[in-house]
Amino acid sequence: MELERIRPLVLRGTFHAYELAALIAAARYVVESAPAEIPTEALDQLNQLLTDYEHHVRNLTPQPHQHH
Repeated sequence: MELERIRPLVLRGTFHAYELAALIAAARYVVESAPAEIPTEALDQLNQLLTDYEHHVRNLTPQPHQHH
């Protein structure tokens, strides 16, 4: 994983697919089985993050097939 600061509150991340998959799986787990003490605002933010992720994944340009 690499992180780069673009502006004071904006970061750009570069992830291997497995790294991003682990983060998304953790976010889904928290949203689906969150303990009561997790603030509603935090769950709402995670839900929005997951919605945005799914939107962007659907719109990714397909990876060209590589011949071995």
